[in-house]
Amino acid sequence: MRVLIADDDAIYRRVLQVYLEDWGYPVEVASDGAGAWEILNRPNRPSLVILDWMMPAIDGVELCRRVRQAPRNSPAYLILLTARGENRDVVEGLDAGADDYMTKPFSRDELRARISVGKRVVELQSSLADRVRELELALAQVKQLRGLLPICCYCKKIRDDRNYWQQVEGYISEHSEVQFSHGVCPDCYEQVVKPELQKLSDRGGKCE
Repeated sequence: MRVLIADDDAIYRRVLQVYLEDWGYPVEVASDGAGAWEILNRPNRPSLVILDWMMPAIDGVELCRRVRQAPRNSPAYLILLTARGENRDVVEGLDAGADDYMTKPFSRDELRARISVGKRVVELQSSLADRVRELELALAQVKQLRGLLPICCYCKKIRDDRNYWQQVEGYISEHSEVQFSHGVCPDCYEQVVKPELQKLSDRGGKCE
């Protein structure tokens, strides 16, 4: 999981970078809001973002708003970092779209704990997105079976788009992930199987 650090304070930016790289995270850095916004608009943007509140060009709160308003398939986890710690500031940051909020100065242990929470959330979102894609694929396969199917009124074979006739189970298997096991229904047993068994029994009796 890659992390973006956006802070116009070179000391804080460097401290954050050293901590995160020590913990094994690939890091990208931006010294202002404009640079951070450029990185966040890339197709492969970082999944977790640490934003300073006060930055030139675009501040952290405005960046949160822009990220949340932008249509993206992969949402980013946003941590807002600032020296402003009053309740109204926390509310403003969270209302703008931040997922978490840390005040300066921060401790190494607290930062690591909050990063771990963000990582779990990102991994959960990614897992859910994969599951949604699987369900959409399954739904698309089911939808392929909808519509008017030409079927023979005698042998019950189905005609496909290539004008070939095939058994019902073959057609369904080809257009979905359904697998068939075969058996005999009660009606077919009485009308087909039982008479055949009786014929075999009668032939056996004549041979004796």
